[in-house]
Amino acid sequence: MISILILTKNEQQDLPGCLQSVAWSDDIHVYDSMSTDGTLDIAKQFGATVTQRPFDNWASHQNWGLQNVPFKHPWVFYIDADERMTPELVQAVQAAAAAAKEEVAFRLQRRDFLLGTWLKHVQTSPFYMRLFRPEKMRYERLVNPISIADGPVGQVAGYLDHFPFSKGMGHWIDRHNGYSRFEAQQIISNRQAGERFSWVKAFTAKDFHQRRYHQKELFYRLPFRPLVKFLLLYVAKRGFLDGRAGFTYAMLQSIYEYFIVLKVRELEAAAPMSSVAAQRGNP
Repeated sequence: MISILILTKNEQQDLPGCLQSVAWSDDIHVYDSMSTDGTLDIAKQFGATVTQRPFDNWASHQNWGLQNVPFKHPWVFYIDADERMTPELVQAVQAAAAAAKEEVAFRLQRRDFLLGTWLKHVQTSPFYMRLFRPEKMRYERLVNPISIADGPVGQVAGYLDHFPFSKGMGHWIDRHNGYSRFEAQQIISNRQAGERFSWVKAFTAKDFHQRRYHQKELFYRLPFRPLVKFLLLYVAKRGFLDGRAGFTYAMLQSIYEYFIVLKVRELEAAAPMSSVAAQRGNP
């Protein structure tokens, strides 16, 4: 009743554990971004179906997968290689898919781990939409995509365990350095294509996407944004209750935010130069 979708790129270290946690499904798909390590061999050893496509950006890549991967079942559970389904979650998603009436998707709670500690408080958002009917789901944004379901959304119990630091701190930093470039591009794109920023609409707009756009812009315009991000996670969300892991994670997220700030400035500085160069090239 439920197919599995796993996104991969050089995941030979984490993929076996992920595949073991979803071995209950008879339709497992590894959607790969042209891995160069042993990822594909591992997928085939577990009997998974492999689909490959060069990665461009998150929303485009995920939307293409939902439209083109040949799922056997009407429901899909999406999982990353560094995530694991707990037995309780497996039972919950199976029951939800079997009993679903109007629902087209279900949210679940994810537990992120760092230094052997569950980041129970400092985590930005613990709920993710991972069980869905693929024809009713789409993604938006170049990175950290927003899940948009075309219909009612339910919620299931159990935990999806996430180990984002399984490959080491350096890998996390390298990856988020890349993410920050996409985030900066998304910010510039939003400002060029979106409507003029409104403080009022950030809190009162009836349309969810319009309200989210203005809320994002409000956050992006805050002075000392990396410091604000740290205080939000460590103080407002009580990340200090997660001990050393909470402090480390809040610091890393503030550094990531600063990467985004710097790259937005870089893109904004390059834009006038590009405009001048284009004008000089005109006859």
